[in-house]
Amino acid sequence: MTASAEPLLPAATAPRIWTLLGDKLGDNAQVEAIAAALGWPSEAKRLRFRAEFETGKPRFGPSLHHLDSGASDPLAPPWPDAVLTIGRRPSMAALWLRDQSAGRTRVILVGRPKGRIADFDLVISTPQYGVPPGDNVLQLAMPLMRVGDEVLERARARWSDTLGGLPRPLTAVLIGGTTGPYRFDAAAADDLLAAVEGAVGAEGGSAYYCTSRRTPVAFAAALQAGKRKSDPLYRWSETAEDNPYHGLLALADRFIVTGDSLSMIVEAARCARPMAIYDPPKRRFGVARLVHEIGRLAHPAKRNGVETGLLDRLVRSGRFGYPRDIEALHRTLYDAGAARPLAAGFAGPTGAGLDELPKVVARIRGLLSRDPAAP
Repeated sequence: MTASAEPLLPAATAPRIWTLLGDKLGDNAQVEAIAAALGWPSEAKRLRFRAEFETGKPRFGPSLHHLDSGASDPLAPPWPDAVLTIGRRPSMAALWLRDQSAGRTRVILVGRPKGRIADFDLVISTPQYGVPPGDNVLQLAMPLMRVGDEVLERARARWSDTLGGLPRPLTAVLIGGTTGPYRFDAAAADDLLAAVEGAVGAEGGSAYYCTSRRTPVAFAAALQAGKRKSDPLYRWSETAEDNPYHGLLALADRFIVTGDSLSMIVEAARCARPMAIYDPPKRRFGVARLVHEIGRLAHPAKRNGVETGLLDRLVRSGRFGYPRDIEALHRTLYDAGAARPLAAGFAGPTGAGLDELPKVVARIRGLLSRDPAAP
């Protein structure tokens, strides 16, 4: 990795880093990847939350009020030089911690702030959030989530015989599920099957369908009934040990990913093989569809200068937050040549510009090389 090739500061002079981790594994993985790439000693603080904050979203500010103190790692001095974190609940604990350090501790947030952007020393964000530009904002093309090389090598060894016997090219069809505006019902399954057949059927080869935790049972059943008999289908189970997902990332020739799943899109894109994104049908009515459309239209890429200035000021003040627009990530990948809409065929392979971890590391090292007491 480029960043780790730089000489590291001795442990005695290196900044003291804490990572504040919550209950979302994908979020935690991004923070842990940054901490590892920095190459400085870091200490993980795992936080657990009170029941009402596990699934609900009551308003609260910088504090430890929302933590289950008995189940969380203690937050006590000596305070660190910097905190890396992600998510609303851990970030509020991070801001409380900075208050206890009399402002000395730097707070570095991955994702989007739930409140004033100016409260954070650095915000590392990605296209779907529409965070406005600023001196303390680092915009990336993609989230930093990734599947480790060791995981892929183990999967390659585990699945090479099974997947190696399927007709080539092998197309992994990675399927998410109902979320936000997207509809995953029997009719949507038929639409996906037709799209896959149109993309891969004429070339021969095989499609391997892989569902996930969010895939509705009815959608998976419709896939089972409608797919070609020769094409395998994995139906997700919490207890199953035969999930081929990592094996497909390691061994498939190309990918079709449903557009709802940010994590699968990013993890497939990092494999630098041809990829197409399938845009699932959207709900016709309802709050989820309305929120999606507001987010899409309010996103900075969709606005003119006057609207941008007004909305960006509201966001920076904490009075307005952009709903997530995952299609902004799709557009970024299309522009980079890393993916195409499924109707346009497969893009790639290209991994150009997708590994931005060295850029993140350089920005954080620059931040922490300044006088900790400086604004």
